[in-house]
Amino acid sequence: MKNLGIKISIFLNYFVFAILLNSVGIVIAKSINVYHVSESQASLLEAFKDLPIAIVSFLIASFLPRFGYKKAMLGGLVLVFFGCLVMIFGNSFVYTKILFLSIGISFALIKLSVYSLIGIVTETKKEHSSLMSSIEGFFMVGIAVAYMLFPAFYSDDENSWLNVYYLLCGLILISFIFLLFSKIEYKVEAIGSSLKEDLMESVKLMVIPLVLVFIISAFLFVMIEQGIMTWLPRFNEKIFLFSEKLSVRMAIIFALSLALGRFVAGYLTKRMSWVYLVIICIVISGAILLIVLPQLNVDVNTLAKIESIADVPLLGFILPLIGLFIAPIYPLLNSTVLSSLPKSLHSPMSGLIIIFSALGGTIGSRIVGELFESIGGAKAFYFLLIPMILLILFVILIDRMSKKQVAL
Repeated sequence: MKNLGIKISIFLNYFVFAILLNSVGIVIAKSINVYHVSESQASLLEAFKDLPIAIVSFLIASFLPRFGYKKAMLGGLVLVFFGCLVMIFGNSFVYTKILFLSIGISFALIKLSVYSLIGIVTETKKEHSSLMSSIEGFFMVGIAVAYMLFPAFYSDDENSWLNVYYLLCGLILISFIFLLFSKIEYKVEAIGSSLKEDLMESVKLMVIPLVLVFIISAFLFVMIEQGIMTWLPRFNEKIFLFSEKLSVRMAIIFALSLALGRFVAGYLTKRMSWVYLVIICIVISGAILLIVLPQLNVDVNTLAKIESIADVPLLGFILPLIGLFIAPIYPLLNSTVLSSLPKSLHSPMSGLIIIFSALGGTIGSRIVGELFESIGGAKAFYFLLIPMILLILFVILIDRMSKKQVAL
């Protein structure tokens, strides 16, 4: 098969980074339990992951073709490989920050390169769409694996969980070897503009009303998604009183719900308006929070810790199912806005998507972390209702603006 090596490497890269990126909630819980930091301090890990993604994406996107996608990906793999080793031997909260800093920088290089390479290794729009969907689907599998992989290394020894990074180093090394020996040829488009001019073009794009409303919507959505994904393991442990291992494993329901939600949305959008689907999904997500959270105001100190999945209460299964309903929102927003803009603006628009998604994830996780510490986990999740309400308003705006844009 043509470009098989590079395609395998892309899948391996996304799989490994899905595990690393979405382990932040697990590592936050571990940092609180093992390194004895507060919830607000632990929430800084989200910023160490997301801000480098935003900054690196903003600065190097236009120069990657000249530098080389393959070189950028190899560099990213080397950086995160040593980041994992530093975590193993450093074994302190300081080194968790270094780990997620390396993950953020590396993922920016990987994601920008992968999105560009998909267009190079495919020849038709159908093939492009198929490969993109497969890669994003495999990313969701990686998220689910993360919630199974880390608990497998838990034991009475509080440092045993670090052994998972030896396995991740092995996966990174395999991906590096596939990529190193893969052959990929493409012509580098001449880049005549300077860095300053490139950055100005992105800024100009942001003043387009439709784009401005969209990036705010993307920001709000990721604030909701990461607020839940990052803090769900800690929520399970603190509020439901699951054991540390069970609290992480139960979070897999959220990851699988996200995957299933995106698959189902692809089917439903052929039969109903995307805007109605998104609004219904947001309303149901908010309803789940309003149904589950008020029932959690109990004195957990009087309850025994839950060790087995057979003893998990119904509410413990219902809350992570919110992923089924928030999953369709992001891809539907992306599709609507990109299809409303000229193709020449798709690349800088993708850069803005990465940047504001990273910022939304950081701020959402930070706010939930601060609230978790000050008012408790059950009340902290009520905050997510605010971006949900705002998102409904912005979705209606996007629908109206996109129709006008297409009509012009």
